[in-house]
Amino acid sequence: MPSGFNLSELTLPELTLYSRPGCHLCEQAHAHLLALDYRFTEVDITGKAELERLYGNDIPVLVAGNRVLLKGVFSKSRLSTLKLMLVREARERQSD
Repeated sequence: MPSGFNLSELTLPELTLYSRPGCHLCEQAHAHLLALDYRFTEVDITGKAELERLYGNDIPVLVAGNRVLLKGVFSKSRLSTLKLMLVREARERQSD
């Protein structure tokens, strides 16, 4: 990393985890996101017609704004790679 670069100064996007109760993949995704210090809001899609239509067959789904980042199985490795990508994007935004 360049000198003077401080990871804590970067603002990563606000993430949303779409899930539903009783979904073991959702529980696993939640645990891995916490373990890797992601900041996220979890939204239960149950009974929400539009969210069920968009994400019902793919949960868990991790979204930043309107951009779907991940669907399905969220391994720690996959989430670590995603975090590196998000950090790079934040660095690019910061340098603009």
